[in-house]
Amino acid sequence: MGKKPVRKKINRLRGMYDILPSEIWIWQKVEKIVSEVFHSYNFQEIRFPILESTSLFHTAIGEATDVVEKEMFSFDNRSGNSISLRPEGTAGCVRAVIQNDLCNRGLTQKLWYKGPMFRYERPQKGRNRQFTQIGAEIYNIESSQADVELILMSHRLWKRIGLPNIRLEINSLGTSESRLAYREELIEYLSQYKELLDDDAKNRLQSNPLRILDSKNPQLEDIIKSAPVLEDFLDEESKQHFECVKQSLDECGIEYTVNQKLVRGLDYYSRTVFEWITDDLGSQGTICGGGRYDSLVELQGGKPTTAVGFAMGLDRIVEIIKDLNLWQPESQVDAYMIIDKEIPMQHIYKLSEQIRSALPKLNLLVNQNPSSFKAQFKKADKSMAQFAIIVGENEINNKILTLKSLKDKSFGQKELRFDDFVKTLSQFK
Repeated sequence: MGKKPVRKKINRLRGMYDILPSEIWIWQKVEKIVSEVFHSYNFQEIRFPILESTSLFHTAIGEATDVVEKEMFSFDNRSGNSISLRPEGTAGCVRAVIQNDLCNRGLTQKLWYKGPMFRYERPQKGRNRQFTQIGAEIYNIESSQADVELILMSHRLWKRIGLPNIRLEINSLGTSESRLAYREELIEYLSQYKELLDDDAKNRLQSNPLRILDSKNPQLEDIIKSAPVLEDFLDEESKQHFECVKQSLDECGIEYTVNQKLVRGLDYYSRTVFEWITDDLGSQGTICGGGRYDSLVELQGGKPTTAVGFAMGLDRIVEIIKDLNLWQPESQVDAYMIIDKEIPMQHIYKLSEQIRSALPKLNLLVNQNPSSFKAQFKKADKSMAQFAIIVGENEINNKILTLKSLKDKSFGQKELRFDDFVKTLSQFK
């Protein structure tokens, strides 16, 4: 007989990741906090497809952005139409708002979403090709107070999560008209130093010169520092809008820095833009960013609708929590059932289902390979369970359950009828 062929192990794709049970609790806890905070500001969750028409992102994000030019996962479907895995959430959210007429007759919408996004870029700490993004968006509120509310809501998130060393940077990009005038001035200024620009900056000089201001190349630092500033080109309405944002943040005690070079990476932004930044992730320091995009709904075929929003990278937040050891692991087991191995498992399954029906929030772990009581108690301790439920010959004969606290010695061990057992545990769960 010939040798069996050796099967090659198949690994996950580069830039993708597995979230293992040992750390999924961190993701779930952050998501729970996000949901609670967003709910407290009256935001409603929306879910939209991972796949969209490629043209949606070309229109919304901009042809000359890094995302569209280099980072999209795009391919033709069987009908020959180009479709893409979503690289960000706002374009799809706007498409859903228009298609489902959510802003009909000027209705205000406050929406939030979460889910996987995809960008083909070099994987590094805090940046994967698949990443999880959480976003929040407000439609049909023109006032600067919508901008402020999003900043306040994100600030509350950092407090609830316990993230240290987070700083806020803000800027105003003005209207498309004021940005166009600034763009021409910036191109004229940068063209003087064309020979000193790196390849990325040269490629962006005509197509997207504002992105050059975002360059991290230290050789361009002095050139960027002396560049014209957008503030000098802002229209009066945009200036007043930005002043109102700053005044409200001052009133609420939110510290911030005005960064004249903050432009964000996508074409659809206007007026207020902001970023929350940390130094605890190395070069990938932005954990949340957003701003206004008042023309985007109309650009995608909808009626004129003001909009403002932000998106945050859940992966990066989890990295900070892990790196700084901000949270301690929590037990995933409330009660561990310790069983006399002589008792038929059919009886144990019936009993455990009765317990789950009476206490639906209880996380009950049933030992399916009964050994000695001593060995089972060791496993119960290792599981970090709060209680042990003992089912032995005494319990079966007397129709009781023995409940023992594994965390509180003063509770001790109690023999309880089923109804009393349920009442006792319901106080803890």
